Amino acid sequence: MPLKKPKSVPRIAKTRKKTIDKMKESVPVKKEAEREYNCKIAFKFNPLKKVQQYAFTLETEKLFSSMNYGITTESKKDKKVIDISILGLSPRQTYLTEVGRAKNEVFFEDLYGEYTVNIIKKDGSINSAVINFNVFKKDIKLLKEFLPPKKNNRKFCTFSVDQENFSFE
Repeated sequence: MPLKKPKSVPRIAKTRKKTIDKMKESVPVKKEAEREYNCKIAFKFNPLKKVQQYAFTLETEKLFSSMNYGITTESKKDKKVIDISILGLSPRQTYLTEVGRAKNEVFFEDLYGEYTVNIIKKDGSINSAVINFNVFKKDIKLLKEFLPPKKNNRKFCTFSVDQENFSFE
């Protein structure tokens, strides 16, 4: 029996995009605490814009050998809170593959004083740190790392100041 010819093209449902606010509200599934990401913070000078920026470099703990990956992120800055959500991994288009970590850099300008940085995973887990930025003294201080009070929250990210990669003009 032959199949019927469709009269119209079937409609494909659109995937729902999770915003940072929706990710913050979701309750993660209970899992073991495992370190998956490192967040390194440094000063970077952008020679094209001639602006001093702050770079938040997110990288995976695991090494990838068969393909080169990048981390897809979305960021939002409010008054004294910086939210960086991790959306997933995406393959990079390169001809040569080499063993390495998946990375992404998120840049911000005009940070001065204490900021709370939240790294948010898609499942709703949040890791936070309080960081003091002082561009005049050319100093970044990690004051404390903590898990926000939330049900089933776990430690998946570490924060550090990357002094070796500071660049100034």
